[in-house]
Amino acid sequence: MEFRQTSTRTVYENRWMRVREDRIERQDGSAGTYGVVEKPDYAIVIPRDERGFFLVEQFRYPVGARCWEFPQGSWEDNPQVTPAQLARAELAEETGLRAGEMRHLGRLYEAYGFCSQAFDVYLATDLRQGARAPTPEEQGMRVEHFDTGQLEAMIRDGTIKDGPSVAAYGLLLLV
Repeated sequence: MEFRQTSTRTVYENRWMRVREDRIERQDGSAGTYGVVEKPDYAIVIPRDERGFFLVEQFRYPVGARCWEFPQGSWEDNPQVTPAQLARAELAEETGLRAGEMRHLGRLYEAYGFCSQAFDVYLATDLRQGARAPTPEEQGMRVEHFDTGQLEAMIRDGTIKDGPSVAAYGLLLLV
């Protein structure tokens, strides 16, 4: 192993995350400290139809701004749910869309330099509209449809700042 953990302590914890501080020993015997954010894994969904893509816009408190992104989320209260079940549920919750086909594109890490969280990327097609069921945190969420040119322009000009959404679109382009 590259590092050996010599101790750990929880620094902060709430329903959505835990922050821990680990003391480690490196291969050469020197000591160090790592701060690790533990958050549940999540799913991100690329809803695509023959005309383009659906995005959601919501207020993101940590950056103090409304942001465009693909539907995404986790279920802190139900960690046994599969990534595919989570993807279908988040799509319906945030957009009201139901996917006839859901294709797994890959699994990535959010920010593995300090966070253990991973996410699964799904392409949702054969879409049908249903009712939305936003959570209290998703109040004011908007859903809009964009063609491919608009989506790519939003990525290029920085309108879409969400790294996982940009990475998910990159995965889509590679399949």
